[in-house]
Amino acid sequence: MPAIEEASTLADVVRVQGKARGNATAFEFEGRVTSFADFDRNTNRVARALIAAGVKPNEHIAYLGKNSDYYFELLFGAMKAGVVMAPVNWRLAGPEIAYIVEDCKAAILFVGPEFIEQARAIQPQLKSVRAIMTTEGGAPEWKDFAAWRDAQPSDDPKVPVDENNVAIQLYTSGTTGKPKGAMLSHYNFLSLVRAGRGGDAPDWNKWMESDVSLVAMPIFHIGGSGWGAVGIYHGAKGVIAREFDPTKILDFFENSKISKLFMVPAAMQFVVRQPRAREIDFSRLRYMLYGASPIPAALLKECIDVFKCGFVQLYGMTETTGTIVALPPEDHVEGLERMRSAGKPLPGVEIAILDADGNRLPPREVGEIATRSGSNMVGYWNLPEATAKTLDKDNWLRTGDAGYLDEDGYLYIHDRIKDMIISGGENIYPAEVESAICDHPDVAEAAVIGVPDDQWGEAVKAVVVMKPGKDATAVDIIKFARERIAAFKTPKTVDFIPALPRNASGKILRRNLRDPYWAGKDRQVN
Repeated sequence: MPAIEEASTLADVVRVQGKARGNATAFEFEGRVTSFADFDRNTNRVARALIAAGVKPNEHIAYLGKNSDYYFELLFGAMKAGVVMAPVNWRLAGPEIAYIVEDCKAAILFVGPEFIEQARAIQPQLKSVRAIMTTEGGAPEWKDFAAWRDAQPSDDPKVPVDENNVAIQLYTSGTTGKPKGAMLSHYNFLSLVRAGRGGDAPDWNKWMESDVSLVAMPIFHIGGSGWGAVGIYHGAKGVIAREFDPTKILDFFENSKISKLFMVPAAMQFVVRQPRAREIDFSRLRYMLYGASPIPAALLKECIDVFKCGFVQLYGMTETTGTIVALPPEDHVEGLERMRSAGKPLPGVEIAILDADGNRLPPREVGEIATRSGSNMVGYWNLPEATAKTLDKDNWLRTGDAGYLDEDGYLYIHDRIKDMIISGGENIYPAEVESAICDHPDVAEAAVIGVPDDQWGEAVKAVVVMKPGKDATAVDIIKFARERIAAFKTPKTVDFIPALPRNASGKILRRNLRDPYWAGKDRQVN
């Protein structure tokens, strides 16, 4: 049995790979190279420093900063001390950041160089924070991470940690209401990784020690922290991008010979539209995994033409510790119905489609997607009622997404249940309308929302981003859509804007588009 299979926690993964991979590179960040052995020793020091600072098992620390190798040392070092990491979305406003840090009652806040002034501004609100530290200096009143870490010995503190202990607390994007802290355990992370390591695992889900993984998505998202953790598990080299910059991403391909990465479609579009993208050698790139939001068919075709690698669509969410459904490269065939799907459940994952009463629906009937697997979160931090609404006693998790299964078990996503438009008594799922609009050759992106309508209750409105130099009119787009979808689904009006509002994980913020039309209404249904 491979040594890595003996790891019962993510902390054990670091120990195992520290011995097995030794001087091989674990992380590369802006010229700083850390071997697996050094990563193991550094995380021991972090664990000991947390213990010396009086941080107890199951307490939290928070990280407000961009992607960094130091973040992963903090993440895994905290795990070795039985402490829970809560990375904070640095794109949030000061009061929102303060809310998250206080909600998890972080004992220590670690701050990246870009956010020192923001941390100073909110410090009076952080009643639970006993210390603030900087990861790259810049604040003489606070300790520096590297000096704090290196003041400790490198031997393993050997704090008992159970696979069911919480490893990380990721806050949901909070497009409505306050962000919720999704508690993810060691078991949540490891169960599906193990299930995908069998001899019959698809090639896209097999890792080699020669793989070079790009960690480009933000670490406060499962696509950042989770992707970095998966690379460590497989003993692959991880190249960390401080933040997503399409021009620098191309440099990583050129200089670091990236073989695997995860990106959201919005990021893929930025990269592939760079003029230099056609000049880069992508021959080392084996697979590009993408997800978190729907991808227009035209954009996917363009990416396939440019990157010339295997493409894998992923479906999952923070509450499922990331991916639970995947569409493999062999199903990325133009004209194939499955191209419109999210794919099939991964080994160990169950999917069911439920009606409003919780009854299972047959193939091709749209309902709420529910899932059960070892990767379902422990629950929401200090929110038992919200947890009970999402996760039942049998570990079935309601995703809040609408979709259906076909006869072969492929999952088709329609939209978030809450984004469904009801017009004249008919249910309309924005993603279906957006897909039709995005097939128009002049359209770069589209978002569909429901707006008040005196006759129908709600009317379908499309908000469109045009490709540079293109000039299709609203009439053109409505006519084009009408040829592809039913009349009641076709947009009645079209607005044109330069870019769609998105959250950090790339999801369209439809609420930002909807709110102006519903101002003064008691509720956003009519």
